[in-house]
Amino acid sequence: MITAVVLITTDVHLIPEAAQAIADIPGIAAVYSVTGEVNLIAIAKVRRHEDLAGVIAERVSKTAGVVSTQTFIAFQTYSARDLDQAYDLGLDD
Repeated sequence: MITAVVLITTDVHLIPEAAQAIADIPGIAAVYSVTGEVNLIAIAKVRRHEDLAGVIAERVSKTAGVVSTQTFIAFQTYSARDLDQAYDLGLDD
């Protein structure tokens, strides 16, 4: 599974509508309304790199209210559990 984090700048008057429309796109796992330089962050999860073009370039970036996007493709996923195991030295507390 390929995961991408998409930073999305929207027309501020259309944030809720854009967020819902993006959340409804197949391949989008979650959309977050955030503070800062962008208005939304979407998490895309697709089977192939080629599928990202359809999800992001063809759908997300063309959603009403979207002004711009910036996409970051994840190389590796870490979770709190993974990090605990990586740093565990096997010492008893």
